[in-house]
Amino acid sequence: MSSLISNGKPNFSSEIPTIKFTKLFINGQFVDSLSGKEFETIDPRTGELIAKIAEGRKEDIDVAVKAARVAFDDGPWPRMPGAERAKILLKWADLIEQNIEEIAALDTIDAGKLYNFCKAVDIPGVANTLRFYSGAADKIHGEVLKPARELHAYTLMEPIGVVGHIIPWNFPSTMFVAKVAPSLAAGCTMVLKPAEQTPLSALFYAHLSKQAGIPDGVLNVVPGFGATAGAAISSHMDIDKVSFTGSTEVGREIMISAARSNLKPVSLELGGKSPLLIFDDADVNKAAELALIGILFNKGEICVAGSRVFVQEGIYDEFEKKLVEKAKAWIVGDPFDPKVQQGPQVDKKQFEKILSYIEQGKKEGATLLTGGKNIGDKGYYIEPTIFSNVKEDMLIAQDEIFGPVMALMKFKTIEEAIKSANNTRYGLAAGIVTKNLDIANTVSRSIRAGIIWINCYFAFGNDIPYGGYKMSGFGRDFGLESLHKYLQVKSVVTPIYNSPWL
Repeated sequence: MSSLISNGKPNFSSEIPTIKFTKLFINGQFVDSLSGKEFETIDPRTGELIAKIAEGRKEDIDVAVKAARVAFDDGPWPRMPGAERAKILLKWADLIEQNIEEIAALDTIDAGKLYNFCKAVDIPGVANTLRFYSGAADKIHGEVLKPARELHAYTLMEPIGVVGHIIPWNFPSTMFVAKVAPSLAAGCTMVLKPAEQTPLSALFYAHLSKQAGIPDGVLNVVPGFGATAGAAISSHMDIDKVSFTGSTEVGREIMISAARSNLKPVSLELGGKSPLLIFDDADVNKAAELALIGILFNKGEICVAGSRVFVQEGIYDEFEKKLVEKAKAWIVGDPFDPKVQQGPQVDKKQFEKILSYIEQGKKEGATLLTGGKNIGDKGYYIEPTIFSNVKEDMLIAQDEIFGPVMALMKFKTIEEAIKSANNTRYGLAAGIVTKNLDIANTVSRSIRAGIIWINCYFAFGNDIPYGGYKMSGFGRDFGLESLHKYLQVKSVVTPIYNSPWL
C-alpha cells in the first residue's frame, strides 16, 4: 500500500487558510445564531479543530425564511429580466474564479478533498455551472396553446418561490452550485443548509454572492445539524420546495415532513450502490483503471461510486490480478500533496462506519484481496479495500458504504449481468465496459438507473441531467431539467369571440 504517511502523520504539510466566515448568512449579513450556540468543524487530516461555526436552529431558519419570503414577494430578483439576473450570476462566477485557491483549500481542510483536484476541477466547475444557468435565465418561456374551442390560451413558467436546499458533505462546492445556480436563474429565493461537516466554502460563496450583487434575502446560508436546521427547512410552512442530496433514510424523513406541513414538492438525490459491468472483450488494463477510479475517486465518498464490480469470467482472473496491483500502488496521504490520490474520510463517524463494513465483509466470508485497515494514528485515512468471492446478499454488496471498499464479483452471461446489476434497492448510476455496441445498447437500456456510462465513468456535465431511479430518489440535478424543477407552469385562458378561426 503506497502511503505518504509515516509515524502516524502525513509527510506533507500545508498551512490552514485563515477562516474568514463562521457566522450565519441571513438577509445579506453575517450574523450570530439567535441561541449563540456554535459547533466545531474538524480537519479530517488530523482530527483537530479548524473553527467554531454558528449553529443555526429552528428559530434561525424562521428568520432566514422570512428574509427569503420578503425577497421573493416584494424584492427585485423574481421580477428582474432574466438577462439582468444572468449578469449578476456571471459576475459571481468571475469572483469565484478570482478566489479559486482559497476556496479549494477550504474544501480540502473541511472535507479531506484533494487540493489540486479542487483547484483544477471542482471550483472552476462552480463558476462554469453558474455561467451555464446564467445562459438559461433569459430563455424561460411558456408556450401558446391552440384549444379545441373558442379560447386563447398560453402558459407561463413562473419561479416556484422560496426553496430550501439541504446539501451533503462529499462535494461541498459542486452540490452548492448544483442547487443554487438553477434556482437563482429561475428567479427563486432560498435558504441553504450546508452539511455540518463542511460549512466553510458555502459561507465563502455567500460572501462573494453579496459582492456580485445578489439582493439581500435572495440567498441565505444557515449551517446547522439535520435534526434541527434541516428538519426546520423540510417542515416549514413558508418554504415552497425542498431540494435534498444525501442518504435515503434522511430523504424519507424529508418527504414525510414535507407532506405533513404544506405538501411542498421535494426533489431527492439519494444513495447508490452502482454496478460496473466489464465484459470479456474489454481491454483489461483500461478496465482495471476505470474500476479502481470508480471506487476510489473522492475516497469512495460519492453516491455514484462503482462499488459493485461484475467481471465476465473469461477475463476475471487477469482483471483481478491487475486491479490488486493498481490498488496497492494507490497513494493515500495528505490531500495537499500533489502526489496523493486519496485523502482522509470526511470525519470520525464515517471513518468508523467504513471500517465496520470491512469487518462485516470478513465475517460474512468475503475474501479480502487488499487493504482493509486504517493508515496512521492521526486523521481518518483508510486503505483502498477490495473484496472478492462476494455474494449478492452480503451487506457489503447491498448497503451504501460510502468509502474506498469494492465488492468484486464474476458473471457468465449478459442476462446474468443485467440481473445482478438490478439486484439493488438503488438506481443511481451504472457503468458498462465493452467494445460491442449491441451489448452496450442492450445493457444500458436494461439497467434501472438514472445515468449509464459506457466505457467511461464519472462523466458529468452541466448539460447532462443526473438523478436516480428506485430508492436513489427522483428529480434531476444539472441540465435544463434542473432549472424546470424550480419553475411552475401556469395556464392563462381567455375566451375569443367572433374569431374567423380557432
